[in-house]
Amino acid sequence: MSDTAPQKSPDHVEEDQITEEERVEAATLTKLKPRMVYEIIRQEGRAEISRPQASIWWSGIAAGICISMSLAMEAMLRTGLPETDWRPLIENFGYSAGFLIVMLGRMQLFTENTVTAVLPTLADPCRKTILGTARLWSTVFVANMVGTLFAAAFIAYGGTLEPDVKKAAVEIGAHVAEWGALETFLKAIPAGFLVAALVWMRPGSEGNEFWVILFFTYLIALGDFAHVVVGSAELFLVGLEGEAGFAKLIFVNLLPALFGNILGGAGLFAMLAWGQVHEEIEDAD
Repeated sequence: MSDTAPQKSPDHVEEDQITEEERVEAATLTKLKPRMVYEIIRQEGRAEISRPQASIWWSGIAAGICISMSLAMEAMLRTGLPETDWRPLIENFGYSAGFLIVMLGRMQLFTENTVTAVLPTLADPCRKTILGTARLWSTVFVANMVGTLFAAAFIAYGGTLEPDVKKAAVEIGAHVAEWGALETFLKAIPAGFLVAALVWMRPGSEGNEFWVILFFTYLIALGDFAHVVVGSAELFLVGLEGEAGFAKLIFVNLLPALFGNILGGAGLFAMLAWGQVHEEIEDAD
């Protein structure tokens, strides 16, 4: 009779390496992950709604100024690259510059708040949350527009950018100004959705925020989608340079982009996010 002990199968060895406590923890984390993400964003939204209006206002202006770096860097890359079929693949990375500054700097960007403020309202649709969301949206949007108008005026009259770079920035804005109202609205829906998806992914991307922001905003640029805040800097520059009238730029381009971003971000994405977790939250309650 052999004294050799029976050998465990590879599967059994691997199974023994995980304790029962670890199994329970892994199952819990896997099950609660969407709820945890939702709760993080909901709490961020509640905190944003409760912030002093002056803080929101100045942060929104700073965001409008900083996000205009998307237009400036895209123009710089266009000027520095040869006019080839692959140029847009590199040039569009410049679009991410402003978003990286604004989002990593935790400034108030309108399309980002379309999710963080809507989720608390969906969870508790009372007068306080509805009015708080309306106050937040209106303050951030107007502040962003003030910031992008200031940045566009600086590009137009400041003399900081090289003439070729300024010309490229106007060309980029003129391309956006060529769209009709319906085309702008439809192009704005996926942009709003993608920014909202970015917001949803950020809680789980700690340490990799740079790459997540870069990926989603590059996708917006590559798809030639319409983002209302970046687009406002482009459109204001076109108006200040006399390439088109401000009435046309606002009513045909800016406002349709606003409504499309709201539908894509606050409408489609927030409802989908809420649909993932609302039954679990109700069961937990």
